[in-house]
Amino acid sequence: MKAGIAAAGHTAPRSYGAHRAFFHLLGRLATLAATLGVLIFGAPAAAQAQPKASAPREKLILAFGDSLTAGYQLKPGQGFVPQLETALRNEGRAVRVHNAGVSGDTTQQGKARLPWVLASLKQKPDLAIVALGANDMLRGQPPAQAKANLDAILTELGKRGIPVVLAGMLAAPNLGPAYAKEYNAIFPALAKTHGAALYPFFTNGVTAQPQYLLADGMHPNPAGVGVMVKGILPTVRAKLPK
Repeated sequence: MKAGIAAAGHTAPRSYGAHRAFFHLLGRLATLAATLGVLIFGAPAAAQAQPKASAPREKLILAFGDSLTAGYQLKPGQGFVPQLETALRNEGRAVRVHNAGVSGDTTQQGKARLPWVLASLKQKPDLAIVALGANDMLRGQPPAQAKANLDAILTELGKRGIPVVLAGMLAAPNLGPAYAKEYNAIFPALAKTHGAALYPFFTNGVTAQPQYLLADGMHPNPAGVGVMVKGILPTVRAKLPK
């Protein structure tokens, strides 16, 4: 009887090894399914790399002028435009300076080509440096004519909402005091009328300084351009939108 009861109440030993193997298999299947899900559907949003903050938009400065802007007889990197761009970039500014200087241009020629220069740009300039009028003076053209042309240029830039630095010029002494008085007054008057920042004399510190001039005695050499850039830089910096 005891043997029968014992036999009736006896429970067969559990197969723990088989259970362990079964759950291990399930775990591996779950891992495999998760891996396949990532490959097919991509990682969950929380696990995906966050987009990097976009870099600040590069500001554009239009350098609109004549040979002094164009870099007459200078090698790449030596002219006004590349030296100004380098100076601004060295201050940590994301800036590109576009060279729209044409040697020999008068204010009349500058006024004529301004629309297509602006149309050729891929973005609206954040600032324009207007440096025209020297050739008008050297050819003895009427100051009133240069003033009218510059006024038209500044008006067009103003309509487009482009801030301006007006780089002035001074008349050569051989043109006489009457001419000099009328010509030299052009730039301060126009800057006031149009709310432009005035840099009174573009070649300040360079004119009549042989160590800063090319053999022609008129155009700056690389060192002379450096003097020009150093002089105008604070005015450009102050006018450039933050």
